[in-house]
Amino acid sequence: MDPASWILLAQAISPTGIAIGAVIGAVVAVVVVVVRARMVGATLARRTEETLAQAQQEADAIVKAAQVDAKAAMLASKEQFEKEAAAVRAEHKDIEKRLSKREDVIDQKLDTLETKERKVDAAEKAIAEREEQITAQEAEIDALVEQHRKELVRISGMSADEGKRQLLEHLKHDIENDAARLIDRTLAEAREQAEERSREITITAIQRYAAEHTSASTVSTVDIPSDEMKGRVIGREGRNIRAFEKATGVDVIVDDTPGVVVVSAFDPVRREVARRSLERLIQDGRIHPGRIEEIVEEITKDVDKDIMEAGKAAAVEANIGGLQKKQLELLGRLSYRTSYGQNVLRHSIEVAFLCQTMADELGLDSRLARRCGLLHDIGKAMDHELEGGHPQIGHDFCKRFNEPPEVLNAVLGHHGDVPATSVYTPLVAAADAISAARPGGRRESLERYVKRLEQLESIANEQDGVKQSFAIQAGREVRVIVDARKVDDARATQIAHTIAKRIEEEMTYPGEVRVTVLREVRAVGIAR
Repeated sequence: MDPASWILLAQAISPTGIAIGAVIGAVVAVVVVVVRARMVGATLARRTEETLAQAQQEADAIVKAAQVDAKAAMLASKEQFEKEAAAVRAEHKDIEKRLSKREDVIDQKLDTLETKERKVDAAEKAIAEREEQITAQEAEIDALVEQHRKELVRISGMSADEGKRQLLEHLKHDIENDAARLIDRTLAEAREQAEERSREITITAIQRYAAEHTSASTVSTVDIPSDEMKGRVIGREGRNIRAFEKATGVDVIVDDTPGVVVVSAFDPVRREVARRSLERLIQDGRIHPGRIEEIVEEITKDVDKDIMEAGKAAAVEANIGGLQKKQLELLGRLSYRTSYGQNVLRHSIEVAFLCQTMADELGLDSRLARRCGLLHDIGKAMDHELEGGHPQIGHDFCKRFNEPPEVLNAVLGHHGDVPATSVYTPLVAAADAISAARPGGRRESLERYVKRLEQLESIANEQDGVKQSFAIQAGREVRVIVDARKVDDARATQIAHTIAKRIEEEMTYPGEVRVTVLREVRAVGIAR
């Protein structure tokens, strides 16, 4: 029975019984509580023991697992350490091997150095011994020289200074003669190879200077107001520029240069026609093949008219009559030709007047001299069309018009290509040189011109034995007068060569400079 049943039973019996029942119930309840408490305590104790046992088992398992993990980690660490230790040991062994090799190399170098030091010591010792021997020999030689000198002085009766002076004079004379003979032989060999060497020099000069000279004489520039106009000059697919080049016979260069179109041609008249035509087309604005042909035809007529007018004006200015239309036309074409910065037509007129001046002084025909001077460069109006030099071209042209023999020889020989058969040919050559080399003729100032002449004479006067020197032919020749008593023929050749060499090294000049050394003996007798 449970306590509740007991209480109900006691209440049913009597109040006293109820009280007793209550007491008994209380006691029973206490007993039951105690029993239950003990049962609960025993259960708790058993559970606690079980929990503790389980916890102990779990702890043992954790400890075992930790021990296993620790042992595995320790084994892994040990294995890693052993690997690293093995790598370090291998690296140390490699370093030891390299150090060992270096030690061997150093030992070998030390052995080599010791060997070289021994050789150097031996060489120094040998040198010292050799120096002692040389010193002894020098002393012996000095004694022998002094002895021989005294003996020579005794025999010759001359002092050492006099002997040296005479010896040096003889040596100087021999050296000068040898040098003069060498110069003569060199010049003879140079003359033999002149033709081949001249070609080489000409080709070299052309290669070095062709760019600037060709550019200055074969191109013209035309200003273009805008890049849009450049496109119109070219035309659709280049049809305008092709039509222009075909009509004028020039090359038109349109590049990235702003505001400029270049017209290139060897024929100066064609180039002038093309330049004027292009300027007219740009001003007009209508650029197409039909308009191009029309403008080129108009400009060609204008240029031909200007050429004829320029030829007639030149003939009138030079006071030359009887010239044919074709001759006047070629003279006019020279107004568009330049040579070394000079306008060829103005140069020809100037040569004509210079020839007249010299002819008047010499009592020659001034009219014929002017004609020779005016026509001497007429071949330059055709040298871009015909083969050969302008003297030959001009000679052939003038021959067709029955020019006098004096004119033909002057035109052909004014550069010395053929012998002069007329007195007017040297006049034309001299006038041509004066016009080309005078101050301002080839863009040279008067100050520079005078300074160049003074420098030529100064270089010549500095040579031993020179009495006087004169720069003539506008600085193209130096005449040097030497003392015949001090300078013989061989020495004169040497002086000419020395002056020419110094002029080449120290001066800048157009063309070439001829050095002429004059040596003569004048004997004067007086009858009384």
